[in-house]
Amino acid sequence: MKSFASDNYSGVHPEIIEALNRANHEHMGSYGADEITQRTIGKFKDFFGDDIEVFFVYNGTGANVLGLRALTQSFHSIICSELAHINVDESTAPEKFTGCKLIGIPTTDGKIYPDQVEQKIQRLGDQHHPQARVISISQSTEYSTVYSVEEIKSLSAVAKKYNLFLHMDGARISNAAVSLEENFRVFTKDAGVDVLSFGGAKNGMMFGEAVIFFNKALTQHFPYIRKQGMQLHSKMRFISAQFEALLSNDLWKRNAIHANAMAKKLEQGLRQIPQIKITQRVDGNGVFAILPKVIIEDLQHELYFYVWNDRTNECRLMCSFDTREEEIKRFVEKAKALCSAL
Repeated sequence: MKSFASDNYSGVHPEIIEALNRANHEHMGSYGADEITQRTIGKFKDFFGDDIEVFFVYNGTGANVLGLRALTQSFHSIICSELAHINVDESTAPEKFTGCKLIGIPTTDGKIYPDQVEQKIQRLGDQHHPQARVISISQSTEYSTVYSVEEIKSLSAVAKKYNLFLHMDGARISNAAVSLEENFRVFTKDAGVDVLSFGGAKNGMMFGEAVIFFNKALTQHFPYIRKQGMQLHSKMRFISAQFEALLSNDLWKRNAIHANAMAKKLEQGLRQIPQIKITQRVDGNGVFAILPKVIIEDLQHELYFYVWNDRTNECRLMCSFDTREEEIKRFVEKAKALCSAL
């Protein structure tokens, strides 16, 4: 059954399956010593420039945690949105593997802003206080909103002012690029991001993420950090082959354009129902809406979704590269019917 629960619920794009099949035809070197991995690193350099380092890992939590580990020591703190994936959905993995304190900032739209961040940068040089070291942002955010290029540059300026690093969780970076109508480099490397988690699983891949360093000096110990963190894949070509396909023939863009467009259609349909309130801008592939509590369970049987906030009945509805218009139509019609009976 299709659902709006998560873009992680979606299948694998046929072009990714084909790439995996091609990689499966012969023996190749392990742990990245294969031609597919080297070609794929070249693909990333086409997008971001030659002066980067790319490391493949299994999953988004691994990408975030290890990227942050490379930037910090255990007496540091990491400033992020209180809704950030590292703060809410990665259990205590960030704290366990970095040893750092997470400093969450309240947010109404998923974003954090320079004045909020500066308020959290306190008592630098005081041995009794955790030392701020990283600002971490999600692009797209957990509310499916998107930072503008200027917003990211302003956060980078704060980071530089206090000798901090700027980390980006790009689990849905393709959706953000499509929303901004910009190439990846403009709102990452050129905007002052130091380390990027580049997501694939939420945009049509089976598994795998990439950790991209825009400052090579930060990678000195990363191969050891990745191995210690159990994220070094022996048959790495099966991650890199997926990324090679995703970054070829605009597959990343085609998938994200479709997912974002489906979210817009869902938003438009739900806005026609007076009893339903859209709570956030729909920049990416997610719609957040407050639904009448009495209709939620029946709607979940139609196309499953998660209740984001139990107190307010705010729900999260995620679209994917394989969401179909007829599913949107069916869901909206069901919502209208249920609301009209109230």
